[in-house]
Amino acid sequence: MGNIPGVNHQAAIRAFGRAGFWIVRQSGHVVMSNGSRIITIPRANPINGYTLGGIVRDAGLSEEEFRKLL
Repeated sequence: MGNIPGVNHQAAIRAFGRAGFWIVRQSGHVVMSNGSRIITIPRANPINGYTLGGIVRDAGLSEEEFRKLL
């Protein structure tokens, strides 16, 4: 999987929200769930592309699907 460079953590949270995830808890990281999957988003601006690629994969989305949600 390629990477998605330069994505702000707030934009990533909004995109995952559009994909059906909601915020479970927040601290240094934001934990989101869709009822069956749990993802953890670091509060980094921008999020490292390699890290974000792994989060997108853990969420069950393809890179292309995630880009459409941004």
